[in-house]
Amino acid sequence: MQAIKKIPLWLQIAIALVLGLCLGSLNKTIGVEAKILGDAFINMIKMTIVPLIFPLIILGISQIKSTGSLGRLSLKAIIYFEVVTTLIIIMSLLLANTVNLGDGANLSGGDTKALEKLEANEIDFREFILHIIPSNIFVAFAEGNILAIVYFSVFFGLALRALKEKAKPIENVLDSLSKVMFKVLDYVIKFSPIGVFGSIAYSMATYGFDKLSTLLDLILITYAGLAIVLLILFPVIARIYGVKYWELINEIKDLLLIAFTTRSSESVFAPLTARLERYGAQNSVVSFVLPLGYSFNLDGGMVYMAPAILFLANAYDIHLSVLDQVQIVLLLIVLTKGVASVPSGVIVVLTSVSAIIGLPMEGIALLMAVDFIMDMARTATNVVGNALATVVLAKSEGMFTRKEVIIAEQEKATSS
Repeated sequence: MQAIKKIPLWLQIAIALVLGLCLGSLNKTIGVEAKILGDAFINMIKMTIVPLIFPLIILGISQIKSTGSLGRLSLKAIIYFEVVTTLIIIMSLLLANTVNLGDGANLSGGDTKALEKLEANEIDFREFILHIIPSNIFVAFAEGNILAIVYFSVFFGLALRALKEKAKPIENVLDSLSKVMFKVLDYVIKFSPIGVFGSIAYSMATYGFDKLSTLLDLILITYAGLAIVLLILFPVIARIYGVKYWELINEIKDLLLIAFTTRSSESVFAPLTARLERYGAQNSVVSFVLPLGYSFNLDGGMVYMAPAILFLANAYDIHLSVLDQVQIVLLLIVLTKGVASVPSGVIVVLTSVSAIIGLPMEGIALLMAVDFIMDMARTATNVVGNALATVVLAKSEGMFTRKEVIIAEQEKATSS
């Protein structure tokens, strides 16, 4: 047991990934049953999100210097998310066009029954807006509705700041609660290799690689697009804002492995909050920007959607003109902004856009058979994108302190 503790967490996760692949390949029955381990770990992570994020957002808002600063930060975040995701959509569409993606692909064999359960998951912007404003905050807590919790917490934080010393006892309680939840999170994250093992064993046993050859071009283009985002676009953005990109990646590399294997960005939401604060971004920015990013800034998903639509169109010999593709870009810009709150949101967006331009649903059903291969990389890219966005906005607001300085201050406080 002592020897296991000495192995770095990221290496434990990598080993669990390989073992999960082996189990899922060799014994599908046990691999499917291993899903309980992955689900249990994700539930453990989810149980920490609300009791951790709620006090952090309130404390963060109460510590922002003025309502003007809060408004400026909100505007910067929205503009940043919009510009970056739009650039990614356009880039991925151009990339797909360069290789005539989908020409000659055989898309027979898609099971449209797989889409039936998604019919109710429509993107309704009226409901999306009302969903942000909770009629009952306790229901929002129970549902884990992050945006509603953010909305309520902003008002709570503003009230705390307005009352100043009168509200100090509540502020102290919230500060203690956040410290306790960070400790709980430390315990939970130690179980991540077990969760990764269960998730990857289930995915391998359930999906396998049967449809891989049919959709190989789309898979390769998606990974190429994600590589461009991770290795070119994000480093350029980091360079512009003076962020040490590879140092940031190193800081969260174990969380990226967890997100990749569980295909759930929620599984690293709480630990990512702690990690970004440790890296140097102030709580005021992290607790506000990161939840917004999880709802509006799905960079990995943006890489996939336009190529998937073009792949289907070319496979069914449906010519999309330049104007048609401009329409697709505009539709994706609008439809993807509320997608995080919709179950199977990426597929729902694809279904919506495909219906508008007249693509058969059978093709989308076939995409679902190998979606897990691309979803792993998309999820990890989403995490990197939101981590970078948070640090960028922290630096732009002068609310970033180098990690070395933070550690030195902590050591000084401990010694004194």
